[in-house]
Amino acid sequence: MYVSPLVLFPTWLFYVQPATSSRGEIEGVGEEAMDQGAEGEAICPRRGEVLDGHALWKGTSPQCRLSFRGESTAVPMSELGGGKERRSEWSAGGQEAGGISGQRMACCRDGAGPRRWLTLGSGLLECLCFAGIVFGWASLVFLLKAESYFGNLCTNGTAVNSSESADCSHQDDQLSLIFTIASFLNNFLLLPSGFFFDRFGTMATRLLAVILYTTGVLMVAFSSAVIPNLLFPAMSCIAVGGILFLMTNMQVGNLFGTHRSTVITFYNGAFDSSSGILLIVKVVYERGITLQASMLFLASCSVIHLLRTLFLMPRGHIPHPLPEGYTYGLGCGRSRAYSVSVAGKPDYKGAMSDDENTDNLPTQTTEPTTTPNKEKVANVRSCILSWFFMLHLGWLSIMQLRHYLFIGTLNPMLNRLTGGDPTLVSKYTNAFAFTQLCGILCAPWNGLIMDRHKGKPRAPGETEQEADVRSAALSLFITAMQCLLFSLCAALPVLPLQYLTFVLQVINRSFLYGGNAAFISIAFPSSHFGKLYGLILALSALVSLLQYPFFALVQGPLKGDPLYLNVALTVLTTLAFIHPLYVFIHCRRAAARRRTSAQ
Repeated sequence: MYVSPLVLFPTWLFYVQPATSSRGEIEGVGEEAMDQGAEGEAICPRRGEVLDGHALWKGTSPQCRLSFRGESTAVPMSELGGGKERRSEWSAGGQEAGGISGQRMACCRDGAGPRRWLTLGSGLLECLCFAGIVFGWASLVFLLKAESYFGNLCTNGTAVNSSESADCSHQDDQLSLIFTIASFLNNFLLLPSGFFFDRFGTMATRLLAVILYTTGVLMVAFSSAVIPNLLFPAMSCIAVGGILFLMTNMQVGNLFGTHRSTVITFYNGAFDSSSGILLIVKVVYERGITLQASMLFLASCSVIHLLRTLFLMPRGHIPHPLPEGYTYGLGCGRSRAYSVSVAGKPDYKGAMSDDENTDNLPTQTTEPTTTPNKEKVANVRSCILSWFFMLHLGWLSIMQLRHYLFIGTLNPMLNRLTGGDPTLVSKYTNAFAFTQLCGILCAPWNGLIMDRHKGKPRAPGETEQEADVRSAALSLFITAMQCLLFSLCAALPVLPLQYLTFVLQVINRSFLYGGNAAFISIAFPSSHFGKLYGLILALSALVSLLQYPFFALVQGPLKGDPLYLNVALTVLTTLAFIHPLYVFIHCRRAAARRRTSAQ
């Protein structure tokens, strides 16, 4: 078998990249991994070097470090193939290169703590200021109408605020259609994006996000009332680029162990709050700063995204559980941790303990085995066909449709409740946008609910994953209850009550998306996170397309009064309680089986 050494910089650290083939490229990791065509790299340090607390040279035989799903093992270099001559070449090269790179890696490890916090903080800033601005649509619509976008569709050919008697329902239709398409693509394109992320890693995905986001913002900047149709691709690019920023940032939760769910929900809360950025754009517009100038400023901030991609994010993925000595970022070269992934296949011997292994499995109903090497990670198909996935899809789709319809029709609703008074419409639009800024304060509450069991002793026989799912049941129920209250307030045509509606909406939206990502990360294998997260949002996006025919129904047969539609949506929201009820019953049954087995 041929194994070619690749020297990265003038360094003593060698990454041995096997050629891919139909059979085992790395010998010594066990027959099961070999039979599945495991591929990847081995780490072979110089003589006398200590890696992760283990002396990897025994006499004249170098002990190379292999990692498999986050767990490392020492394997003699002789088992990696390549023959005596090539092994001598590796050893000699390792000794003569000196310790320059070793010092750099040691420096990276020493700064791992500050780097992780800087990654967390800069990621929150990125999500807070850029990722979800498309959901500040209500503020942007106010500006677009002031600039007479689609103003020719009004009956008198002017914008709605130029004449209170003007009928601009067709203008509202076009603007609503822009948001419908953008919000649909925001979720639907996560399916191919999830596969892209799992296949090509963080850097490639983030570069794609930067290109899409910057292109969209520039399109808005150079659009006008003369070419308003430029808003269709513009808002879609902003939406897709923003959700890719969120998806690549959520893995940062893996750096913080027991606070993983809290970090994930924190990022989702920041994503929700970013819709308030368009409120700032609206306020400065009223102070004389043009929409084009604001959009050009946002486009120039893409430099920040590029710097984070290069220096504060990994090239591939952040693993879970986190290997010892894990480093990332361009300044540190490649991480010492290497993962040989054979998705859906057994681990090689000694890969994980019981608790670690079951954390990467779909929810189990059987007792944990004492032979972790025989545990299997479920494939994508079995995850998709599970009740957990299907009920979670329904839970997300129902509530997301309610939120999208509310955001997309907020401006027409306020015009109806205020009698078309532009001052009152602006006042309530500002109030709605301001409450969106508070999403980042609401989301961590959900993470704390989901992480409340961390550090506490588990029930006898209960796996870590079962404890996580049990803790998630309360979060799912609270989220559904919030949505029911929000829908009830939104259905009542009382203008002052809408302040409460805005508060409930932002709290529920923060819980909804943070809880969605956290539940997928704990209920299904982490190796499928990108695919399942993308798929569930893509399928829920198909349901969200109903918002446009619903809007047309209100504008047409219902003659602008959405009361009956709001009542129907409120009744539909009650179906979201099925999912937390099922999770609760599942956990009770699992606990009963453990008690029976213990007896």
